[in-house]
Amino acid sequence: MAAWRLPRALGAVTSAMPSVAHRRLRLAFLAAGPLLAMCCAWRFGATGAAAAAIVCAMVLLALAWIDAETGLLPDRLTIPLLWLGLLVNLHDTFAPLADAVVGAAAGYLTLYCVQALFLWLTGRHGLGFGDCKLLAALGAWLGWASLPRVLLAAAMLGLAVALARRLAGNLAAGAAVSFGPYLAAAGLAALLGL
Repeated sequence: MAAWRLPRALGAVTSAMPSVAHRRLRLAFLAAGPLLAMCCAWRFGATGAAAAAIVCAMVLLALAWIDAETGLLPDRLTIPLLWLGLLVNLHDTFAPLADAVVGAAAGYLTLYCVQALFLWLTGRHGLGFGDCKLLAALGAWLGWASLPRVLLAAAMLGLAVALARRLAGNLAAGAAVSFGPYLAAAGLAALLGL
């Protein structure tokens, strides 16, 4: 429900009644939550790591929905996700703590530098700071070594979807595309060892 209420609380969504297709997509996202929880439980067993992975998966799912709907990745979710990733890795749950700290810094700085370079070259913003914070959070959960794989998978998935939408006539040339859902999907795949 946070993925539905938070964008409205932030004033990012003003439409009162979503379309039928939008409601179906929302139901698919809601159904994905229990499926992801089961995948985390299957992957990590009855452990604290499974509980932490479920929390991470639910927040990533909410962030993916919010970014797809509004183009925003709220700090109310990304920053706690980053800190929780560092706390979970105090005992090397998903990555050694040093790798998690470096992953958080490297995740943020990587996309920040890409964003700054794009702005310098084109005079337009290509990424938001929410994307930087989300990759920092993924680095905190997964460690720095997973970041190249997560970025490559997210970029390939985002490019494939954008190309398919463009060919179908559902995406205008130069239109903004949210990167957060693809980062979240790639992060979930890395978390589950896919």
